[in-house]
Amino acid sequence: MGSISLFHWLVVLIPVALIFILRKPPAGPNRFGGPPQPMGFGQAISSYFKKYVDFTGRASRSEFWFSTLFVVLVSIALYLVDRTVTLNGIWSLATLLPSIAMATRRLHDINRSGWHQLLGVLAPIGTIAVIVWYCRAPAADDSRASVF
Repeated sequence: MGSISLFHWLVVLIPVALIFILRKPPAGPNRFGGPPQPMGFGQAISSYFKKYVDFTGRASRSEFWFSTLFVVLVSIALYLVDRTVTLNGIWSLATLLPSIAMATRRLHDINRSGWHQLLGVLAPIGTIAVIVWYCRAPAADDSRASVF
């Protein structure tokens, strides 16, 4: 009577996550600002650190994925240099907030709230949905909408 199993949590959390996943973003122009510019590798890294904790605006796919690639490559290099994971732990703490901010701006680009990244924590299916959203093309603005 006193304990709730993992199965019970999944029965509750998966339908709740599916409600948020299957709900379409608001129609109309993007409510988070103008469209972002595509970036090269160096520009994306520079933007990643300049907007360290900036949760406003939008981030292009290239900005998001180049920044993610940079963080992963530095993590691998630090692991090869120091296998005690001390440097890697410091790097992870230093890049935690900018990574959350970048992911928030990326979700803004598809006209979704940054809070949707919590779905990746709540349910296994949420992780797949969030990764798919990171890969999606930006939400079309009325000014950029085409006939096709």
